[in-house]
Amino acid sequence: MLPQEAAREEYSMAIVETERTGGVMVIRMNRPERLNALGDEMRTVLAEAWREFRDSVDAEVAIYTGSGRAFCAGEDMKESLERGAPGLPTIFDNPYENGTLDKPVIAAINGYTMGGGFQLAERSDLRVAVRGAIFEMSEAKRWLLGGYNHGFVGGLSHAVATEMAFAFRFTAERMHELGWVNRLADDEEQMMAQAREMAAHLLTLPPASRVNTLAMMRAMRPRVSPDLEAYAARLHEHGAKSDLMESRRAFAEKRQPNFVGWDDPADRQRTPKYK
Repeated sequence: MLPQEAAREEYSMAIVETERTGGVMVIRMNRPERLNALGDEMRTVLAEAWREFRDSVDAEVAIYTGSGRAFCAGEDMKESLERGAPGLPTIFDNPYENGTLDKPVIAAINGYTMGGGFQLAERSDLRVAVRGAIFEMSEAKRWLLGGYNHGFVGGLSHAVATEMAFAFRFTAERMHELGWVNRLADDEEQMMAQAREMAAHLLTLPPASRVNTLAMMRAMRPRVSPDLEAYAARLHEHGAKSDLMESRRAFAEKRQPNFVGWDDPADRQRTPKYK
């Protein structure tokens, strides 16, 4: 019997579902009513699922996907407002987000992929997307600095990287044209079939070849230099911090935000300089 024909082992958690078929483990975010937003519970259970994948002696390839209309909408704005602070609390022991997995991950992108959800897809090694799926690198809408790194680490042109940084939306078709998505699918069923085909191919390779090639390809990914990261940290502090929560309140209340910009208007002329 081929590995992909082996009996499936399935179990469900409240907001994350996992399924094993031979050497493949599917991890599915299952909070469709909130577009799979990354609330505290979601992120905690995802970390558990990724640790299970890391520690499994049988699962060698993961397929990462979502339920409903979204892959993942990113930060849970409601929880941020309840907490009174923007962003996502740190989950230290998530080997996928920490980049410590030595097994390939295929993102099966079934719909909206926004902000922190885009970052989840971005960490994957291979990507299949449903036609019409929407991508947005949302930092410019929620912080004091846009997503400057996404196009760079994706190996895209500076003009496209700039468009991404300013939170313009992209379709799956365009992401495929740009080379960021490997394959397009007409619907979710075809998407999962293609992802499984890719996983089955990976499982035909000599184990050492799969592990070593993955390590090499990840090592070759572009990285933002430490000097530019330090500059980004300074720019993240330039502006009225009250705008961070105002952007989230406006989103939750479905209205236009009322931004301050700078606590001191003169700060507009004090933008930190690079070097």
